[in-house]
Amino acid sequence: MNKDDLKARTKAFALRVMKMINHLPRSIQGRVIGNQLMRSATSVAGNYRAACRARSTAEFIAKLGVVLEEVDESELWLELIVEGKLLPAKRLSELAKEAGELSAIIFSARRSTKLKSNS
Repeated sequence: MNKDDLKARTKAFALRVMKMINHLPRSIQGRVIGNQLMRSATSVAGNYRAACRARSTAEFIAKLGVVLEEVDESELWLELIVEGKLLPAKRLSELAKEAGELSAIIFSARRSTKLKSNS
């Protein structure tokens, strides 16, 4: 997967989260978790784009670390939505799967870039 593919994938993830958030209950829990998830999921896409514009390998690695933190945070909010029974697990399974895959991809990219830069 190249950088443009991953840019598109992180943006699609953010857009899917934006649609899903509209289905959360209008309770305090729904609003708070929805706001947090909106911030972290859109930040995945935004920070990945910033990483692609990094001026050095070290900056790229650091920015990928931020992306990894944001995707992990998104996974947490998705788990809380399910465990808090705000939406059924079945409804979030594809989003949760995508968050997990993005996390694995970003982790791997960060690790391989670190290894290459240390050689």
